[in-house]
Amino acid sequence: MKRKLSVLIAITMVLALFTACGGDNDDGLPLVGISMPTQSSERWTVDGNTLKDILIERGFDVDLQFAENSIPAQRQQIESMLEKGAKVLVVAAIDGSTLSGVLNQAAEDGVSVISYDRLLVDTAAVSYYATFDNVKVGELQAQSLIDGLREKRGSGPWNIELFAGSPDDTNSFFFFSGAMSVLQPYIDSGVITVLSGQVNQDQIGTLRWDGEVAQARMDVVLADHYSDGTPLHGVLSPYDGLSRGIISSFISFGFLPGTDDWPVVTGQDAEAASISLIRTGEQYSTILKDTRDLARVAADMVETVLGGREPDINDTTTYHNNIKFVPSYLLVPYTVDIENYHRLVIESGYLSEDDIN
Repeated sequence: MKRKLSVLIAITMVLALFTACGGDNDDGLPLVGISMPTQSSERWTVDGNTLKDILIERGFDVDLQFAENSIPAQRQQIESMLEKGAKVLVVAAIDGSTLSGVLNQAAEDGVSVISYDRLLVDTAAVSYYATFDNVKVGELQAQSLIDGLREKRGSGPWNIELFAGSPDDTNSFFFFSGAMSVLQPYIDSGVITVLSGQVNQDQIGTLRWDGEVAQARMDVVLADHYSDGTPLHGVLSPYDGLSRGIISSFISFGFLPGTDDWPVVTGQDAEAASISLIRTGEQYSTILKDTRDLARVAADMVETVLGGREPDINDTTTYHNNIKFVPSYLLVPYTVDIENYHRLVIESGYLSEDDIN
């Protein structure tokens, strides 16, 4: 009897150890952890759920978590995914530099890490990066601003103001550098003037991509530099949520939508609320990054990695994360405006008419 009891205890201990070490889930399916920054942005909610649906359809278990812009929460959620036995992590970081510890441990345990649209930095743990051509995004935003200024204000000179994304999001630097590669020659030649003098990323960054923060800064800039009737012709905005905050500031300041004085405003992510504003002329343009395609690329990476194969990569020299160049797959972004929004956004099925009405 004692011998049988000892055997049962030994078996129980082995099973417990296996579970602790992270085998497949109870249903035998590999577990994939998806960590998204927040549900407060339409974009991240769509990304997370689209990727989850694709992976479940392909036969994986999925643990999808939103950290609501809390860095400690995101770290804890990733730790929980690893404790549950996640074989792959797909991470869109709030701050790409704050997860090195938990990701390094994951890599040591044989877990693959895929950086999703925001580059994870200061760690060798990240295996692959799925994203868009983010320098191109900035170039498209700036060119759209120039096109809008020419359309509405002739050949210049033009007064504009600049906004950038969150300083803790590596993408914001790529967006800004791409935009400035287009705008700087106009600034140098005097065709464009930034009256506030705020042209550096540390001056114009918008923490957490918060539209209220953008609105408050726009309020101050308008009061300080445009109260005497000096015209503001346009604003470079890198994200639709910021664009809507900036537009709210315009209205509070006394600009009237639909008039000749209304400034040109760019954006990004083709959010439903901003497509609606493009239709009414309050926002000039946005950038479509079809996250359905991005989710499919990320899902392909997960599937090939778990199959012991190398995923498709089309860039190995652009994204250095302070440790290494991260093998990446870059998708193509598109400018959306009043002329093409229906074809690119509605007919493609990215949004429906009900979404934007």
